[in-house]
Amino acid sequence: MTEPQLQDPGFEFLDVRDLRLLQGAAPTVSTEHQVARDGVWESAVAANPDLFDGPVVACAGVEWDGLRRLVLTWAQVTYRHYALRRVPGASALPSLFVNVVQPTDDGRIMAARMSSSTAAPGRWQLPGGSVEPPQEHEVLDEAGLRHNAARELVEETGLDAAPGDLQMWAVTRGENGSIGVVYLAPPRPEAVLLDRFEAVAAAERAWGREPELDRVALVRSVGELAEFSGPHADYLAPIVCRYSEALLRRGA
Repeated sequence: MTEPQLQDPGFEFLDVRDLRLLQGAAPTVSTEHQVARDGVWESAVAANPDLFDGPVVACAGVEWDGLRRLVLTWAQVTYRHYALRRVPGASALPSLFVNVVQPTDDGRIMAARMSSSTAAPGRWQLPGGSVEPPQEHEVLDEAGLRHNAARELVEETGLDAAPGDLQMWAVTRGENGSIGVVYLAPPRPEAVLLDRFEAVAAAERAWGREPELDRVALVRSVGELAEFSGPHADYLAPIVCRYSEALLRRGA
């Protein structure tokens, strides 16, 4: 099995100290591209009826405001918007997502595989997902991203970290220019991680639903990722590497 590439071309860590979010407008899409987009989306739903066209936040702009302060402009779209990536001549906004580095007490981190009912079946990644738009009269700020990350963590793995316990740990830019905000959760014992995941997955199946994640694994190094067949999120290997290097520096 081929060892996963440490860092894909086009992937980067952004050196961010402060993060600011501003709301912008969704892009205008021509009628021609709308029709083509809808055709792509309907074909995807026909192949996977579990897909849904819910509201989601996309990244409408990235700029620096002073030293290490990143300003992200976001726009509300729906998942259908990203079907534009498969329409010749059209363009889609980059996605904006959050994910969580969940360590064990002994320095491993949780990797998870997406189930067959998701938009990325079989892909290995961190717990997390797309950012949901704020409720009416609310704003989306960095605290809102942390709430999104905490919600994704408990929904997918059963681990109920308080948003205030999550630390913004990295910001990434990868495939399609998509921006990921990575949070670090407090370490937990291996047994807690695995038991909570099994419990939430069993509860989903009891309700007749397929869990969003069908498997989790605990990894210490990039080399261990080579044992996982299927696609890997472009950020997974670089984040595993960065976390393991941070542990070595701390130990030194």
